[in-house]
Amino acid sequence: MRIVAFESNGASRLGVRIADEVVDLSIAAPNLPQDLRGLLAAGDDAMAEAGRAAGKAGGDARLAYDGLSLLPVISDPPKILCIGRNYAAHAKEGGADVLEYPDIFMRSRLSLIGAGQPIIRPPVSDKLDFEGELTAVIGKTGHRLSEANALSAVAGYTIFNDATLRDYQRRGTQWTVGKNFDGTGPLGPEFVTADELPPGCDGLQLQTRLNGETMQDANTDDMVFPVAKAIAILTEAMTLEPGDLLATGTPAGVGYARTPPVWMKDGDTVEVEIEGIGILSNPVKDEA
Repeated sequence: MRIVAFESNGASRLGVRIADEVVDLSIAAPNLPQDLRGLLAAGDDAMAEAGRAAGKAGGDARLAYDGLSLLPVISDPPKILCIGRNYAAHAKEGGADVLEYPDIFMRSRLSLIGAGQPIIRPPVSDKLDFEGELTAVIGKTGHRLSEANALSAVAGYTIFNDATLRDYQRRGTQWTVGKNFDGTGPLGPEFVTADELPPGCDGLQLQTRLNGETMQDANTDDMVFPVAKAIAILTEAMTLEPGDLLATGTPAGVGYARTPPVWMKDGDTVEVEIEGIGILSNPVKDEA
């Protein structure tokens, strides 16, 4: 099943995408939670009910997918956890060794934007870089999970662009500021349930394009810490909850490592495509 969050008449809505249509769950299943985090927390039965309701929905609940104002698939995640340097070639292009333990940092919910919304380039920096990433969406509470059972906590997957202000990332020893400018983290366009994808999203092609030119082209098999291993490591320390997001890192080809560097600028369009999940496309716009 594929689920989108979108805005309609000033309100957030949840919908099930079926081909070129979206079934508005506020009409088809008004008894269900009307945000993905709530739907996940309500459990497997609620998710199954959403699927059944979408399949039976009449024309009054169906909207054209094209033209919808999409929101981040989860706008208020309890945690946005990110794995840094999770592709060996990306670590090396930045002058770092392949890690034995992952770099882990967090993002703020206010950095998130939906597909099609502009990535905001702030006036304080022109070093805005792209980072296409597979993102796991947690559906069940989990603590001290093993690699063998870690994927049982994953409800599905989406796409993230961890757009980063590189100069701010390197102003200190921590990456937090450069990764958390408002309006720099596209998430979406869809949440795809895990049953539609290979376990752990292994073997999927990931590509980032800037103005149509391919910048990143890799496979999720190249991750140093695959989804299950990353979850096992994280849950040694913390409990994962429904609605948590785990961005699994970006492959080689980022802008700062190029000669000369390539930075995103006003008027650009950046696309992140992951096989089986979709294309996350966003324009870039200077802050007003």
